[in-house]
Parts: sequence; C-alpha cells; structure tokens
Amino acid sequence: MQTPSLELKGSSFTLSVLHINSQDMAVITAELDSKLAIAPQFFLGAPLVVNLSTIKASNFDLLGLKEILTSRQLIIVGITSALPEINAMAKSIGLAIIKSGKAASNQPQMPKTTKIVKQNIRSGQQIYAKNGDLIVIGAVGNGAEVIADGSIHIYGTLRGKAMAGAAGDKNAVIMAQKIEAELVSIAGQYWLTENLQQNGAAPSGCIRLEGESLTVESLPL
Repeated sequence: MQTPSLELKGSSFTLSVLHINSQDMAVITAELDSKLAIAPQFFLGAPLVVNLSTIKASNFDLLGLKEILTSRQLIIVGITSALPEINAMAKSIGLAIIKSGKAASNQPQMPKTTKIVKQNIRSGQQIYAKNGDLIVIGAVGNGAEVIADGSIHIYGTLRGKAMAGAAGDKNAVIMAQKIEAELVSIAGQYWLTENLQQNGAAPSGCIRLEGESLTVESLPL
C-alpha cells in the first residue's frame, strides 16, 4: 500500500507565551531588545504565542508588533486572549487564534504523570514531560534541555537548560544534586548562569518561584 504524501495527526508542542502589556511599540522594542541582549541564543528562532489579554484598544498595531518580532528572528505562531477586532487582524496577516489558558482550564483535567529517564541527557537532546513531573537519574549536559509541565528532579549534575512549569505552573520546582546550569526557568521566569552565581546558587539546590522572582536554596545532601 502506497504511503500517503501527507497525514494529519494530533500532537502538542511546548511554546513560550509573550505577554504584551503596552501599546507603545517603542517601549516594547526597548524592553524586548534588553531581554534579547541577556540571552540571545535562547530566544533565537523561538516560536511564540502572543498574549494580548491586557490590550483593550481595538486599533492595536499587531502588524507592527509582528514586524518587530520577526526582525529579531522571533516567530509568532498565533495570538491569544485578544479583542475580536485584533483577532480579525491576526487572521488577515496569517496568524492563528489560540485558545487561552483560561478557556483551556474549563477542559477536563488530565491526571498528572511522572516521566523517569535513567540516562545522561547529552547536548542537542530535549526531554519533555507533558502534564507531569520529570525525574532524570543522570546528568543533563551542556546544550541539552529538560522541560516539564510540572517539576524537574535531577539526580546528577545540571549543566544544560531546565524549564519547569512549562504550562504555567508557578508551584513547580527544579531540584538538582549539582547546579551548573546554562538556564533555569519556572513558569517563564528564567535565570542564566550569571544570575545563579549572583544569587548564590548552592552546589545542590532547589529552585522555586516566589512571587515573580526565582529563588534558590541549598539541599541537605
């Protein structure tokens, strides 16, 4: 039997959500460039969903925003929580309208799971635990990424990137026996290596979110 030239299958992907809280494109540009200067490689080519829930002006310059992001090699795959007029503009310029997290919360909750990986995660590898926690029994090397909608536990050295609470869970934590991370992130708030050093990251520690800021505390290991 001949293999069809295309197939439509359900799937899911981890996407970052960029919240826009201003209509002033100059202000947005300045703050965006400031963030990109901190971690240019992290954002390079990143697909984003733009949350416009705080924008109450129907004449918001969505096309201008798209041009700003595209010129910095960021990719808008869609918008969410926008006014009907902005949704119409999004459709006219080829952007998807994505169901908001609030609307999604009305859907039946899936039971949480725990994904266990018993191996070292090497550069270029990405492990994602959807709707649950991730336990890595091994090291996460430079250039490797571990992502979970829940918490991440690493029984080894974290040298790559760890992103917990990827679906917005602010109660998620990252725990590792040894922290030498390139980047850690919880519910979108992130630290780079220098931030960990500035905040006195212990050799082994637990990283959590308090308010809108990350904190790290040592573990009695």
